[in-house]
Amino acid sequence: MDTSNHTMQALFAQLGLPSSDASIENFIQNNHLPAGIPLENAAFWSAGQAQFIREAIALDADWAEVVDHLDAQLRH
Repeated sequence: MDTSNHTMQALFAQLGLPSSDASIENFIQNNHLPAGIPLENAAFWSAGQAQFIREAIALDADWAEVVDHLDAQLRH
């Protein structure tokens, strides 16, 4: 069992996105998630990225906490 403490950098890498602190900050500043739109349904995800996020949330996977954190940051 993977009991790793996943970071935002690791999540972005898992999603195939640039994972430096500056890249993550840029992504968050340039993407907004309106209220009522689930994170996995955001227009800026590819089908594979959306599926990963959907599974992380639905299965309350190791990634759920960092995915929730990203969700909150995108609702700025």
